[in-house]
Amino acid sequence: MTNPLGSANNARSGLPTPPSGWPVGSYPTYAEAQRAVDYLADNQFPVQNVTIVGVDLMQVERVLYRLTWGKVIGGGIVSGAWLGLFLGLLLSLFTTGSAFGPLAVGLIGGVIFGVISTSIPYAATKGQRDFASSMQLVAGRYDVLCDPKTAEQARDMLARLAI
Repeated sequence: MTNPLGSANNARSGLPTPPSGWPVGSYPTYAEAQRAVDYLADNQFPVQNVTIVGVDLMQVERVLYRLTWGKVIGGGIVSGAWLGLFLGLLLSLFTTGSAFGPLAVGLIGGVIFGVISTSIPYAATKGQRDFASSMQLVAGRYDVLCDPKTAEQARDMLARLAI
């Protein structure tokens, strides 16, 4: 049986080890590898003996947009306002009288906190990173590995999927 953490002894110790098993399929996308394992599961194959392994890993940073002072401050106002409203709502639960006072204090404090907490890090970059991005870890291909005892059966089933 393949185990993403390796043998049971290594799994208990928390040490990472490469997965084991025989390759039964290789796919260009994770969705295709997932579809192959789903096909095996739908046909009553013991999928606990299967592992999907990403090979040739790449860190991909996708640039979303250019940062400006307006976007930084606007984002700080919005995120701070949400936090402030939440804290103001919590404060209003424990005060007597009108809930408007705690909500207003929370909102104003949140906006100030949000603007400060976004402006200082942006100013510290001194224009070295004037863009927002998201990071992903992707693989060049995805291999499906299987326990050697059932690998031939899995390979035969996946060959029918390709037809």
